[in-house]
Amino acid sequence: MEGTDLDLGELLAAAEAAPPGESVEVVAHNLRKRFGAECVSFLFVDLIGERLVRLAAAGGAAEDTGKPIELRGSVYDRVLRSQRQHVEADGQVGNRVITPVTNRGDLIGVLEVTLQVADDTVLRQVREAAHALAYIIVTDRRFTDLYHLGRRTTRTSLAAEIQHQLLPSAPSCEAAEFTLAAGLIPADDIGGDTYDYTLDRDKLHLSITDAMGHDTNSALLATLLVGALRQARRSGCDALKQAHEAHNALLNHSHSLATGQLFCIDLETGLCELVNAGHPRPLRLRDNVVEEVDLAVNLPFGVAGPSAYHLQELQLLPGDRLVLLTDGMQERGATEVDLASVIHDTRALHPREAVRSLTAAVLDACRGNLKDDATVLILDWHGDPRRAARTRPAPLR
Repeated sequence: MEGTDLDLGELLAAAEAAPPGESVEVVAHNLRKRFGAECVSFLFVDLIGERLVRLAAAGGAAEDTGKPIELRGSVYDRVLRSQRQHVEADGQVGNRVITPVTNRGDLIGVLEVTLQVADDTVLRQVREAAHALAYIIVTDRRFTDLYHLGRRTTRTSLAAEIQHQLLPSAPSCEAAEFTLAAGLIPADDIGGDTYDYTLDRDKLHLSITDAMGHDTNSALLATLLVGALRQARRSGCDALKQAHEAHNALLNHSHSLATGQLFCIDLETGLCELVNAGHPRPLRLRDNVVEEVDLAVNLPFGVAGPSAYHLQELQLLPGDRLVLLTDGMQERGATEVDLASVIHDTRALHPREAVRSLTAAVLDACRGNLKDDATVLILDWHGDPRRAARTRPAPLR
């Protein structure tokens, strides 16, 4: 056991030299070499954040390898919610150390190791290794299905497979100006919902859409819709132009319709330009009050009619929480859920935990049997810290 500091360059070079499915092996070898670590494994968070699946490194196989582990109420749940390392002493096997593996707010999973020595220096370096593992997995999952398989705890339909490929690879993102998280349930069968986001130098783009229908027809319609939106967005179009492009794509290539909301948020000012195409209005939490945002509603995408889309403005203030929903969150079986109360009661939680609370409430109300997709995207607006510093009064001399 060498006990030397983590050489990030050496670790990344070893990861690049190894097959893309052996990220955990690389980190395990590094931890064994430096600290004599035992039983090294990585646990994936599944698609809807309810279970974990263990991937053990060679030589450290665990009994529950490959078996779903219920997340709610477990020690892993506490680690992921708090984003704090957990250390549990065991006189027989040493110290069980569980460390979050997270990238820009995206919960990838946890790294679990057994160590004989777990002082502050060793624990810090395990945290550094877990952080490096997050970047390695984000890179390597482009080349292998291993990390996609690890997130599947139920059988996925063809429609669900198509639609999940339309979603951003990370359901959560943290930046200086904002924090966002999204969730779509159920994960195994899909009825047309999507969400999307991307961060430019000075703008944050968001969208939430609901393609009509079910099964593969809705998935194919969602593919057309999301493709048109991304093509327009990546060509430099604003929200209004994106809406027109999506509308024309459905008119020209489909005989169905979709609802949606498109947002373009200025990172410096918090001014949001948006289009509402027949979609449920968002909810906003401001100063401890939850209210529906009063937006004009244009026709859904794909509906032939004389009404043009109109660009609307919404000013976000630091401390605002904006909640975007699809109608599945308000379907007949979920009407007993007071969404405003859940949003208010979870106001202190990270958006990803608030998303979990909202979707869990809807699932429980429907007894796990949703008739339609239920999708939620939560945006916490912090504001531009550079702008706040510029406007802060100078100290008295």
